[in-house]
Amino acid sequence: MRKFVMAAVGGTVAGALLTTQVAGPLIAQEAERNASVYEQLDLFGDIFERIRGQYVEEVETDKLIEAAINGMLTSLDPHSSYLAPKDFDDMQVQTRGEFGGLGIEVTQEEGFVKVVSPIDDTPAAAAGIQAGDFITHVNSESVLGLTLDAAVELMRGPVGSEIIITVVREGTAEPFDVSIIRDTIKLTAARSRVVGDTVVVRLTTFNDQTYPGLEEGIRTSVEELGGMDKVNGFVLDLRNNPGGLLTQAIKVSDGFLDKGEIVSTRGREASDGERFNATAGDLTDGKPLVVLINGGSASASEIVAGALQDHRRAIVVGTKSFGKGSVQTVIPLRGDGAMRLTTARYYTPSGRSIQALGVAPDIIVNQPPPKPALTTEEAEAEAAANAGRSEADLRGTLSNDSMSEDERQLLEEERARAEEAAKLRDEDYQLAYAVDILKGLSAIAPAADPLAAETAAQP
Repeated sequence: MRKFVMAAVGGTVAGALLTTQVAGPLIAQEAERNASVYEQLDLFGDIFERIRGQYVEEVETDKLIEAAINGMLTSLDPHSSYLAPKDFDDMQVQTRGEFGGLGIEVTQEEGFVKVVSPIDDTPAAAAGIQAGDFITHVNSESVLGLTLDAAVELMRGPVGSEIIITVVREGTAEPFDVSIIRDTIKLTAARSRVVGDTVVVRLTTFNDQTYPGLEEGIRTSVEELGGMDKVNGFVLDLRNNPGGLLTQAIKVSDGFLDKGEIVSTRGREASDGERFNATAGDLTDGKPLVVLINGGSASASEIVAGALQDHRRAIVVGTKSFGKGSVQTVIPLRGDGAMRLTTARYYTPSGRSIQALGVAPDIIVNQPPPKPALTTEEAEAEAAANAGRSEADLRGTLSNDSMSEDERQLLEEERARAEEAAKLRDEDYQLAYAVDILKGLSAIAPAADPLAAETAAQP
């Protein structure tokens, strides 16, 4: 018995020695890393004191510390930054849908400010600012070398005041100046309208108003058409939508899906990952859906487009999206400021990350540049050239005896709708393309074939 106890004690001692041999180097490495961090912090403190005591002009210490914090965050990626108390307040107002400014969503690329997208019905959109434009100067002051927040601060100012920005645009040989009058930006997150038998819902941003606006827009447009059975499909227009709240992107996707994953996020640690799934219920009763995207569709827009594409719930049309596949968490800090920190990447239901790649449309459709305005003579000549002649224009032609007056009137109404759709191609080619897809799908649907329906009804 005594030998057994001694052997057990010996085993315990041997185990302790083994643990010490393994853990010792790890503890030493961790201590060395901590010592290095403390040395760097001491260095930061030395530099801070030198600046305070020896810089040619007296500096405000709080601004110096804010600049240091912001520099640390912006060195990580273009979307991490420090939000001073005023900036934090402005951001919270923006998510509620109203703020002052130009009406553009921007990022930073190669030291310059790049327009992600102009916001509908804002001074920037009215001035012709486009997604992909680079802003190089603000009121003749270069933005090269400034942080994104500092460049944005240059563009802020009193409502009603003028700002002149210098723009570099792909395909344009020389930079050019654009004058914009600052205004209060009121975001209408969702707008809906009826085009023929199609409901078109345009989402301009993802804020607290987005999903309620989507729901209301679909309801009123369906009522306008006389019920869901009169609707041939829906277009969800996400072009130039720079994104916004992840929660709203999930709700919008869920609005068109009955089940399945919408999006997943993966952080640094496996435990940080989250999955978001759809719940039963489709706002459109499963009607055909086309999603429109372009290079100004970013972040939350890409979550929606990617989810609906992966589930084959929608046909995605347009051009490749922006490619912002990261998640930023806004963390309040002491002193009423906050930190915007990139904490995860997000993945579509098929497991693909669109970071720096974007969502590729199922059908690529480029938006042609707007046509120059025609003179009255040119417009008349073009109309005459397009009019052409048909059998009905010939003198003494035979009448059509296969149609009743009601059927003839119905045909004329359909022709008028077709001509209206043709006009849409000149105004918005991508949207017209989406509407044509839904019109084509409804034309080949079994219920749309009266002969097939009649045959099916026979015993």
